[in-house]
Amino acid sequence: MPPHVLILGGTAEARSLAAGLAARAGIRVTTSLAGRVARPAALPGRVRVGGFGGPDGLAAWLRDHQVDAMVDATHPFAELITAQAARAAAATEIPAVFLRRPGWQPAPGDDWHPVPSLEAAGAALPGLGRRVFLSTGRLGLAAFARIPDRHFVVRSVEPPEPPLPPDHHLVLARGPFTVAGETELLRAHRIDVLVTKDSGGEATSAKLTAARNLGLPVVVVRRPPLPPGVTAVPDVAGVRARLGRWLGPGAV
Repeated sequence: MPPHVLILGGTAEARSLAAGLAARAGIRVTTSLAGRVARPAALPGRVRVGGFGGPDGLAAWLRDHQVDAMVDATHPFAELITAQAARAAAATEIPAVFLRRPGWQPAPGDDWHPVPSLEAAGAALPGLGRRVFLSTGRLGLAAFARIPDRHFVVRSVEPPEPPLPPDHHLVLARGPFTVAGETELLRAHRIDVLVTKDSGGEATSAKLTAARNLGLPVVVVRRPPLPPGVTAVPDVAGVRARLGRWLGPGAV
C-alpha cells in the first residue's frame, strides 16, 4: 500500500504541499482542517474537517488510518494542535515534521512594539493611537472587547463572534493584500495604530509596509513557542526533504 501522509493544514504552505504530494502516484495524502472556515477552498487528496479529540484521539487516528508520516503545517499561532501533534507523534513513534514560515522582521523606519499576547496588545494601545486597525483574525477579539475610547477597524475572513470591541467597523476580506490597497484602507479609516500577529509570509505583510510608509506604530504579537523538543523547518522544501528520508526519495 502507498505510504500515507497526514497534513495538519489551514495554511498556504499546507495547500502547496498537499498539491505536490497528491500529484505523486505513490503516495496517499490526507489534509486535516480545524473547521474554523465555513467554506474552505478545494484541496487535492483526501480532506477531513474537525478536531481529533486531543492527543490521544489524534494518536488513535494515526494508527487506525495507517499514517506513515505527519506534517504539522498549521498557523504559527495554532498552539494547541501543535502541542497535540507533538504528543501524538511521540506516543505512536510516527515521524512528524513541523513547518513554520519565518516570522516578520522589522525594517528601517518601522515603529514596532512587540508584545507576548493579545491581552498585552490591548494594554499597549494607550498612548499609541485611538483609531486601531485590528488585523489579528476573528479569534481572540475578546481581548479588545472592554477597551474604551478606541475605534477599531476589524478585518476578518468571516464574521467574528462576540464579544467584539463596542466601537468597531468590520471589514470582511481574504488576502493576499497589496501595499496600495492596505495604504488606502489605513488612510480611508484614519488609522493611527496597527495591531497584528507575527504570522509571517507575504500574503498579509503589505500592511506592515503601508504602516511604515505612513509612519504608524505597529503592535506585533509574538508567536507562541514550539513544544519542548520540537524544531521546525521553514518551508515546503524542508518538509519534502524530511519526507524523502522517511518514505524514500522516490515517494516525494
